Amino acid sequence: MSDTPDLITITSENIGDYPGLSCFMNPKQEGAKTRADWIRERLSEGLTIRLLYHPGTGKTVGYIEYVPGEYAWRAVDAADYLFIHCIWVYPKPSRELGNGSRLVQACIEDAGRAGKLGVAVIASEGPFMAAKALFLKNGFSVTEEAPPSYSLLVHPLKKGPLPKFRDWRLRLSEYEGLYLVYANQCPWVARSVGEITKIASELGVVLKVTELKTAADAQDAPSVYGIFSLIYNGKLLADHYISATRFRNILKKEIPGMEKKSR
Repeated sequence: MSDTPDLITITSENIGDYPGLSCFMNPKQEGAKTRADWIRERLSEGLTIRLLYHPGTGKTVGYIEYVPGEYAWRAVDAADYLFIHCIWVYPKPSRELGNGSRLVQACIEDAGRAGKLGVAVIASEGPFMAAKALFLKNGFSVTEEAPPSYSLLVHPLKKGPLPKFRDWRLRLSEYEGLYLVYANQCPWVARSVGEITKIASELGVVLKVTELKTAADAQDAPSVYGIFSLIYNGKLLADHYISATRFRNILKKEIPGMEKKSR
């Protein structure tokens, strides 16, 4: 049996045949179901998912997801580029076999065949997104940065306007009160939203929940990551999915009188 995994492209016909689409989540959990529904709705917009799959073991060891930049679910302008949402390789020894680069190069090749200006991606030093080292190794360069640790990287194939972050800070002033703004692009976001809304209800906290249902909505989101923003009176409290414990701690710190309610 070859140690080299097959490169599989997900389609509407084979979406149920391969593990890994729900990013290490039990496929029976609600987040996995909303994730699969989200994928099916996006395939017609050019969403591409490639898996590195071992037929012998039935395991997925690598994953990459990308879309035409016009349909990016991040707070970016990236028209005429392919935009990478997510990439992972697991377990760790698989990362040392060049599998991450294999996935990135597959995306770059797709961009070339499609006549795109290049490939763009947002990286972060946080644990919920890929770090920039993989992309730098594959010919990307940092074109813009945003707090706390976001980098916008581009691999150009033609001359043209570079992608850029949108003015997500401007959007924050529109949110008075406690808001949770999210999208189902990530299964862990869906799980986090369920836990947070349950806690808010138990504590009697008024939490206004807004689902982003289109890529245009996500590009206008009040945070770089786009698909998760916890906001209180124009202040961004969390810009990626969080645990129930983290949410309780944020409430105690940020909301007057919440210390007593949380006991």
